[in-house]
Amino acid sequence: MSARSVEVVLVKAGRTKIRYAAELLADDGTHVTVRAPWAGEQARDFGFVRFEAGDVFTEHYWRDRWYSVKEVSSGDGALKGWYCDITRPAVLDGDELVVEDLDLDLWVSADGAQVLRLDEDEFEESGLAARDPAAAERAVDALDELEVLAHRGKLTDLLDRTGR
Repeated sequence: MSARSVEVVLVKAGRTKIRYAAELLADDGTHVTVRAPWAGEQARDFGFVRFEAGDVFTEHYWRDRWYSVKEVSSGDGALKGWYCDITRPAVLDGDELVVEDLDLDLWVSADGAQVLRLDEDEFEESGLAARDPAAAERAVDALDELEVLAHRGKLTDLLDRTGR
């Protein structure tokens, strides 16, 4: 039996930011796990991590949580870390996994020593707090939750081991 292919669609500010093909690894009705190669056209160096051709992303999405967690490994299988996006809950509609990015992000290095809150300025500039205060509050709460888990070394407890 071959793996099912889905298209991950990342929406930001009402527009599609990126879409890419991924292999559906698991879906228990709440937690969806997919695997995809680095979808960027070129390498991207963030200063704290570099994403590049050959990198593999094992991505975890939830229909009831306001984030996704992407485990990032190099082409040779070495774990780089986890990139966490704060999002509205994911929607799997047919062969499309649609996720709305809410700007906030968290990076956790493979050794857990580096836990970085990212893009808080973009989140403020987005105007979400004025437009949808409840969603903005959920987003900040989700970022806080992931940061606490990361500092406690418990981030991977969220991830279904069968999808890794």
